[in-house]
Amino acid sequence: LEDFRNNRTPPLQISDILTHVVEFAKDQHGSRFIQQKLERASVKEKQLLFEEVLANAHALMIDVFGNYVIQKFFEFGTPEQKAALGRTLRGNVMNLALQMYGCRVIQKAMESIDESLQLEILREMEGHVLKCVKDQNGNHVVQKVIEKVKPERLQFIINTFTKNGPDTITQLSMHPYGCRVIQRVLEHCSEEQKRPVLEALHANMSTLIVDQYGNYVVQHVIEHGSNQDRDRIVQEVAGNVLRYAQHKFASNVIEKCLICAGGHHKTLLIDEVCGTPNDPQPPILLMMKDQFANYVVQKMLDIADPVYRKKMMYAIKPHIPVLRKYSYGKHIISTFVLF
Repeated sequence: LEDFRNNRTPPLQISDILTHVVEFAKDQHGSRFIQQKLERASVKEKQLLFEEVLANAHALMIDVFGNYVIQKFFEFGTPEQKAALGRTLRGNVMNLALQMYGCRVIQKAMESIDESLQLEILREMEGHVLKCVKDQNGNHVVQKVIEKVKPERLQFIINTFTKNGPDTITQLSMHPYGCRVIQRVLEHCSEEQKRPVLEALHANMSTLIVDQYGNYVVQHVIEHGSNQDRDRIVQEVAGNVLRYAQHKFASNVIEKCLICAGGHHKTLLIDEVCGTPNDPQPPILLMMKDQFANYVVQKMLDIADPVYRKKMMYAIKPHIPVLRKYSYGKHIISTFVLF
């Protein structure tokens, strides 16, 4: 290995490193050498490497460079090699799922192994779902499981989330890792599985909209959810547009509503901020002075039809002299010719 690292050897082949495979796999340069060779190796060459890799599989799975060699075998190995590596995960799933490098191996395995081995991995995760979801490494494994396993096999995950009413789902949606897992559920699970999750989100919508992580879950529902779910979120926002638009996180939710909601919802929100005719302080005026809400006004101008864009301009026009003093308002005025 030292000779290889210092370029003191002629170009190596797979046959040259036999009996040194583990040593190479745990080295930055040696690991890269094996990975590159595996992509073009013959079945015979793969098997020569694989025997040493399999005998030391667990140690390589949790190694900073060795894990990439294992992943490469899951990608380029023969079906028999993938199955043999998959079997080495037995009894080690949780240890690997919570480990920085092991979690990557399990994710790659989920893409490569057959359903029976997938189900063995799931069985070891039962009872530990929340621990995984809240872990910086484990959450990636749960996300990959949701993406790669048939929804009917994932009911134990849904049951874990819903058995205590809406509280668990709300807490996970406001968690830096949990919010990602909830989004994967909404993308990949069946309608029947998603409905209790969505109802829990709706029950705590006002809290989630203003949360630094929850707002991403709400945006996801707006963008990918049903018209019915989108309608319910718009109704929650309506009547509070000014307050939400001035909020760092909630303002993103309103922008997403404007992009994805139906035309009647967009006009509902624009009507609200324009206020009544001759209103000396329409909400849109306060929004244009605000560091977050001014972006919502810009988005409204972007998506409004000509009639509603004109309505916004009439609401803004009397206040132009004042707005010129504000960097946010000045920017919007310069974007649109109001005279």
